[in-house]
Amino acid sequence: MLAYRHAFHAGNHADVLKHTVLALVLRYMNQKDKPYRLVDTHAGAGGYSLEGRYAQKKGEFEQGIGRLWDRNDLPEAVADYVSMVRTFNPGGRLEQYPGSPAFAQMLLRAQDQLRLFELHPTDYRILESYLGQVKGAEVKNADGFEGLKSVIPPTSRRGVVLIDPSYEGHGDYARVIATLRDGLTRFAEGVYMVWYPQVQKVEAAELPRRLEALAPKGWLHARLTVQVPDSQGFGLAGSGVFILNPPYTLHDELLKVLPYLVDVLGQYDEAEYLLEQRTS
Repeated sequence: MLAYRHAFHAGNHADVLKHTVLALVLRYMNQKDKPYRLVDTHAGAGGYSLEGRYAQKKGEFEQGIGRLWDRNDLPEAVADYVSMVRTFNPGGRLEQYPGSPAFAQMLLRAQDQLRLFELHPTDYRILESYLGQVKGAEVKNADGFEGLKSVIPPTSRRGVVLIDPSYEGHGDYARVIATLRDGLTRFAEGVYMVWYPQVQKVEAAELPRRLEALAPKGWLHARLTVQVPDSQGFGLAGSGVFILNPPYTLHDELLKVLPYLVDVLGQYDEAEYLLEQRTS
């Protein structure tokens, strides 16, 4: 949906969950010397000003990265995530938030590859100017759902695919399923990470169970619920990540992370997390 701009939501609780998990997945991939390819189907602008009018409109980052910024009791994985956000803010103040492509650039090695898709023309131009000339990276102004088939499987047969659309467009939930089904036929051994919003839509509630059916080799599902929807049932109560073919270390790592994030990011007494998996 071309009207969607992630800048309104950059650094919120959903980004905290998504990027903490993404960092854990990529650090696991880095344990082997063999190169891999990261594909981001909805890459956004790559980085966002937290002092600009978009981020300041609702100040969502204040209830996300803002709550973690000055804490000295961070679990290891959360401390790693916050340290990368600090790297993105060399002046020491929380002024910018890195998008998924920026986290990827900080974590990928010289031998690894980055393939980024972004359909919004303004965000694409920003992303292209930021990473378009980086060795090993390709930035495409294209639909990532359609574009994924052109970049998998990588020749190394190692890869991670991040799928995190806005879910504001018509049919995004169905397109996630269709894209994954096709992707798995092309690259069954890939690690696929799907982010989704926890909102009061039937499609959102059904998505994890539909994803389970696509993952015969195993899956992991983590969800963080931090606030209640507004009186009309709107608003982002939380978010989830669903990983097909997850690293075997991820479940135990998230057991140390999710309770902490509930305590620090939770905005009501019933804030909670869910962590479940099935191994092959």
